[in-house]
Amino acid sequence: MRKPWVVGLVLAGVLLGACADPSSAPEEPPPASPSASATRHQRPAVSPSASAAPVEAPTVLYLGDSLAMENQKVLGRELRKQLGARYTSAPYSGTTLCDYLEGTAKRSLVPAGDKAAALVRSLRPDVVVLQFWGNAWGYTPCMDGITYDASRAKYLARYEADARRLTDQITGAGGPRPPRIVWVLQGPDPITPDRVRRVNALYRRQAAASGGVVADAGKAVSPASARYTWTQYLPCTRYERAHPDYCTQPGRDRTALHRDDDYLHFCLAPTTSTPKPCPVRSPGILRIAREITEAVRRAVR
Repeated sequence: MRKPWVVGLVLAGVLLGACADPSSAPEEPPPASPSASATRHQRPAVSPSASAAPVEAPTVLYLGDSLAMENQKVLGRELRKQLGARYTSAPYSGTTLCDYLEGTAKRSLVPAGDKAAALVRSLRPDVVVLQFWGNAWGYTPCMDGITYDASRAKYLARYEADARRLTDQITGAGGPRPPRIVWVLQGPDPITPDRVRRVNALYRRQAAASGGVVADAGKAVSPASARYTWTQYLPCTRYERAHPDYCTQPGRDRTALHRDDDYLHFCLAPTTSTPKPCPVRSPGILRIAREITEAVRRAVR
C-alpha cells in the first residue's frame, strides 16, 4: 500500500466510529420508500442457452449492506448468465440484519416496503441471498448501541438472535413454499479478524439449523493458505489473466482487491456520498459474485 499500514489503521478507526460500513454508509437519510436506486428488479427472459441448464431458472432476491450495494449489478449479470435467473436486489449501505426485520421501521435504515419479509411476500423468490459484513460500530439505530468493541459477547448474542428472527420472518413470509436462504461469508477484516471469523461461524450455524446454504465468498478474496488474513492483492486467476481488465498488475501476476484508501470494499472506484453499484471492473467483486452464483445453483438443485 502507498500509505503506511499504521496510518491506515488510524484512519480506519475514525471511519469505523462514524458508520457501520467504513467510508460507505449513507451520508444522507435513506429514501422513505423504495426507489429505483434502492430496489432493482431485473427479470429478463431466459436465454436458450440458460434454458438448457440442469436447474430451473430461479427467482433470486439479494439483500445486504454496502458490499451488496457495490456487487449487485455484477451478481445479477452472473445469475442471469449462469442460471437464467429472475433477479431483484434491494441493498442499503450501512445496514445490518436488524434493518431488514419487520417491526423496526422507525429505527431502521430500510423502509417498510423493502423489509425482507415484505419483499418475499411480493416477489415470491426461490432464494434469498443475505450479505452482511456485520455492523459492529453502533451506526445502525436498530442495534441499540451494541458494539463489538464494547461487549463482544453481547454483540454476538444479539447478532445471532437477529439472524434467527430474520430467518423466521423470511420463511414465514414464503408461506407453504418458503425460499432457501444463502448466507454469504465475509472476507478478512484487518482490524478485528476474529470478529469476521465469529460472524461467519454464526452464519454457518444458522444455515445448518434452518436448511440454508453457505456461500464462502470471503474465501475467494483471501490467500489460499490463510482464510482470515487480509491482503490487498492476490495472484491473478486463469480467467483474470485471459481478461486483462481483471488482472490489474499483469507484470507481477497479481490483481488488486482493494483500493489503497479502502480496506473493506472491493470496488476499485472511489466511494461516493451516494451509495451505488460499482461502476468499474473490479476483480474482488467478480470473485464474490461467482461464489454466490454457485451457492444459488446448489440451493435450487
